[in-house]
Amino acid sequence: MKDYTFRKGIELLALCEQAKLPIGEIMLLRELDESERSRDEVLGEMAKNLETMRASVEEGLSGGLRSVSGLTGGDAARLRAHAGAGESLSGGRMLEAVAASMAVVEVNASMGRIVAAPTAGASGILPGTLLACAKRRGWSDEALLLALFNAGAVGLVIAKNASISGAEGGCQAETGAAAAMAASALTELSGGTPAQCLHAAAMALKNVMGLVCDPVAGLVECPCIKRNAIGAANALLCADMALAGIESLIPFDEVVLAMKSVGRLMSPDLRETARGGVAATPTARAIAKRLEE
Repeated sequence: MKDYTFRKGIELLALCEQAKLPIGEIMLLRELDESERSRDEVLGEMAKNLETMRASVEEGLSGGLRSVSGLTGGDAARLRAHAGAGESLSGGRMLEAVAASMAVVEVNASMGRIVAAPTAGASGILPGTLLACAKRRGWSDEALLLALFNAGAVGLVIAKNASISGAEGGCQAETGAAAAMAASALTELSGGTPAQCLHAAAMALKNVMGLVCDPVAGLVECPCIKRNAIGAANALLCADMALAGIESLIPFDEVVLAMKSVGRLMSPDLRETARGGVAATPTARAIAKRLEE
């Protein structure tokens, strides 16, 4: 039986080349080998994730949410309404994906059900971009399931060789990883090659290299929700660049290692401790004090 184990992007690309299969299919085969379950069982589990993602997008866009802290809620619906008015600078299609991404993190902040992709704080980017684009492109759920396996492969490489934790690597490891995962998945869905998928992922990571994790009052709300917005835009743009034939000068595996190195160089104050960045501003400190009281 063929071994579909991989730890690095270059190993993943080699498997794709040998089997003449896309990244999503290779990741699915890896899961079949490791879990010793049937294809239908594994796809069925991923289908449940997809349905949860879809439900969280719809709930977040309803406009009636408010976070437990009262700090956030309703911004996703506001952005979608702005996009629908036809006066946006970014374009309606872009804003639909961004609004959907914000919607999921607003659901998370209101203690709703989401899929960590790869984390709760970065949970909006992957479902928001994929589901918004699927409506426009007519992508089937079957195609989306394989795209989620594609994203999982990219996330696995990042987790194995760097980190997907804000406490360890800053927000570059959370919304950065999520954007890389989404960029790769979008590229595959659009007919891109495995190599183009990893170029998209590398560019997405490079775009947020060094991004700090500085949650106001220690809550996954501010600036996290809006960083999911920029992460969605990052993913869409990097997928388009890769599909246009633009390549990352630095290979994906090297970008991942660079991100790990940058995370280690960050002060602990900039890694999810709420002691630096915007979390240390006078307004943020006042908010934290008020919530404590």
